[in-house]
Amino acid sequence: MSQKQILLGLLAFFALLCLLTSTFTVREYEQVVVTQFGRPIGNAITKPGINFKLPFIQTANVFEKRFMEWVGDPNQLPTKDKKFIFVETYARWQITDPLQFFKRLTNERGAQSRLDDILDGETRNVVAKNNIEELVRSSNRKPELDSIGEVLGDSLTQVYVGRDKMQDMILKSANKQAIELGIKILDFRFKRINYVQEVQTQVYERMKSERFRIADKFRSEGQGEASKINGDKDRELKNIQSAAFKRAEEIKGRADASAASIYASAYNQSAQSKSLYGFLKSMETLDKTFSEKTSVILSTNSEIYQYLKKSN
Repeated sequence: MSQKQILLGLLAFFALLCLLTSTFTVREYEQVVVTQFGRPIGNAITKPGINFKLPFIQTANVFEKRFMEWVGDPNQLPTKDKKFIFVETYARWQITDPLQFFKRLTNERGAQSRLDDILDGETRNVVAKNNIEELVRSSNRKPELDSIGEVLGDSLTQVYVGRDKMQDMILKSANKQAIELGIKILDFRFKRINYVQEVQTQVYERMKSERFRIADKFRSEGQGEASKINGDKDRELKNIQSAAFKRAEEIKGRADASAASIYASAYNQSAQSKSLYGFLKSMETLDKTFSEKTSVILSTNSEIYQYLKKSN
């Protein structure tokens, strides 16, 4: 090849390289800040399409237009009532001013680091101004009542701020600082809240003692109800026995009266019937009293002797 052809080839390659390095494409989810020797040139490019820049001199810095995630590290924080807890948080944020973002933070790594300072600091401030109940619950709840209408445990603890409002307070305060950085925090939430080990032991012991107290209360109520039932049962049983005894005595009385009436009626019959009755009763007495080996001494005036004498 001749030198002219080589030179033309080099020029063509250089022209193609310049063309490739002077154009860049902005996608729908991107925004670009063009810099020259590290300094921003013009306004940020936020509309999608093909754009041009000076090759080798200017650089296209691409940033996300979509929502991005921030996850905080677990922090041990004190509450207003002097309880230490572990708090994990997360947030969603977005670059709203790419030019300001580039000037203040340069890239997303710098933004994440700055968000750590802002959100962790605001979280610490808000948590330190409220009790643990405010951080755990968002609203007041109806009291839990036992069988006799008394309140169980600490179910009436009032919540004046609540978890949702605390999150909103942190979000609002953090956005006041983030607006200067060209970003906006869209959402902030508590991811997890847990007691430190020392406080966990105290909380578990309090929960156990509270449940034991409720169990003892239910047990004493059950024992009182059982005593009442047993007392009613014994009283009813005695009433039944008393009524049955009265009824039995009445029946016996009527039976004795009927027997006496029959005896009297028998004695009031004719002399012959009386003699027959006396004879039968005497024979019944002899049958039950004497046997073949019985020896007896009878008076001649004995009624039984008279019957024996007549039989001979």
